[in-house]
Amino acid sequence: MSFSQDMDDEYEKLIRRMNPPRVVIDNDSCKKATVIRVDSANEYGILLEVVQILTDLDLTITKAYISSDGGWFMDVFNVTDQDGNKVTDEVVLDYIQKSLGPEACFSTSLRSVGVIPSTDSTLIELTGCDRPGLLSELTAVLTHLKCNVLNAEVWTHNTRAAAVMEVTDDLTGSAVSDPERLSRIKSLLRNVLKGSNTPKEAKTVVSHGEVHTDRRLHQMMFEDRDYENRVVDDDVSSNVQDERQRPDVCVDNWLDKDYSVVTVRCKDRPKLLFDTVCTLTDMQYVVFHGSVDTEGTEAFQVKKSHHTRTRKFPLKINFLISLFFCALQEYYVRHIDGSPVKSEAEKQRIIQCLEAAIKRRVSEGLKLELCTTDRVGLLSNVTRIFRENSLTVTRAEVKTKGGKALNTFYVSDASGYSIDAKTIDSIRQTIGQTILKVKSKPREQQQREKPSSQESPTRFLFGGLFKSKSFVNFGLVRSYS
Repeated sequence: MSFSQDMDDEYEKLIRRMNPPRVVIDNDSCKKATVIRVDSANEYGILLEVVQILTDLDLTITKAYISSDGGWFMDVFNVTDQDGNKVTDEVVLDYIQKSLGPEACFSTSLRSVGVIPSTDSTLIELTGCDRPGLLSELTAVLTHLKCNVLNAEVWTHNTRAAAVMEVTDDLTGSAVSDPERLSRIKSLLRNVLKGSNTPKEAKTVVSHGEVHTDRRLHQMMFEDRDYENRVVDDDVSSNVQDERQRPDVCVDNWLDKDYSVVTVRCKDRPKLLFDTVCTLTDMQYVVFHGSVDTEGTEAFQVKKSHHTRTRKFPLKINFLISLFFCALQEYYVRHIDGSPVKSEAEKQRIIQCLEAAIKRRVSEGLKLELCTTDRVGLLSNVTRIFRENSLTVTRAEVKTKGGKALNTFYVSDASGYSIDAKTIDSIRQTIGQTILKVKSKPREQQQREKPSSQESPTRFLFGGLFKSKSFVNFGLVRSYS
């Protein structure tokens, strides 16, 4: 098996030497975006790696055209920086050329600026049942075990939680290497992760390799089958809100060409393309053709061709609203074995998995940012204060740079009610007003600032729709990252 893999690797290297990748970066042909064209010999996973490199540079992909039939990969991406401008930074442009051009080595699937090197640190991967105070308990255990959390990312979705943490030994500042100590860390963290009322097992993995955090979190939650969980909520208003925000995923077969057509419509946000392509790759589907469009604030009008099943939607205000700020993605795919979708069960699984991938990164709740001098136990102390004030962390990004802790938390009330502004003020006074900042407002404060709802919602929708291209007044803004 090892000999066969070596032969395959050598063959792929030969193909790349004979057909080196070509990258063209064009800042003239498009008024709004930088156009990046990538031509290369095709191989499984190459689309994900290209999208991953662009996403890790914090570039926004506004449009994309994908074609990989006939053993050749040809993609065109329209990208902008975080401010919506063309990419002009020579350092970034040079990195794109080196990463995607002839110097690139696509056989290394984790090669990207987003990769965490762990030669001097230990990586801990955690999967388990989500509950209020979970992050506080996990970080308290790590502090007790003399481990300092340098970087971490935590996702929660459908009652499940996944985290990738980079830690060091508090005493030496380097990776934890003692086997007995590593075994104790795994055991104690697994005990914390175990839920009392869930049949799913908690998992803890400790390693010293390299990992792309976002890529790995998607894989962990996919392996944990978070897409199968359905949260039951008797609150009608909550159900309406969930339905409004739910992605619209459609899977049809184009039998004439043996393709399956996967169409995704949902609210646009950063890294959306990465999340969907990552999921299709993890499910072992190959994208042969595709298009992505996220530009503009008008409703998309999709022309149905002869191979696409016509879908009829009821005329509902919720549906009309969901079209605005919409991203439209269409993929022509086959399974890695060359076949299109074979059954209704397979179709439903694709829909569930893509919906889950889109929702995992959606950040519910109040966004808080913490910036202060890093110290051992800082994360444990901050999350303990959240827990003591009945706040639960729905998502977290923890970074350490130059001795500074740069942490982002998305928190919600553990009981499901709106967060009281007085609670946030109290927490900020405890942690430090200048250290912890509120980046989005509590829900009840947003409600107070909303305009009067006495007017007819239908008149509001159609009367004000064409007067302004800003849709902030719809009141549907929620934190995305």
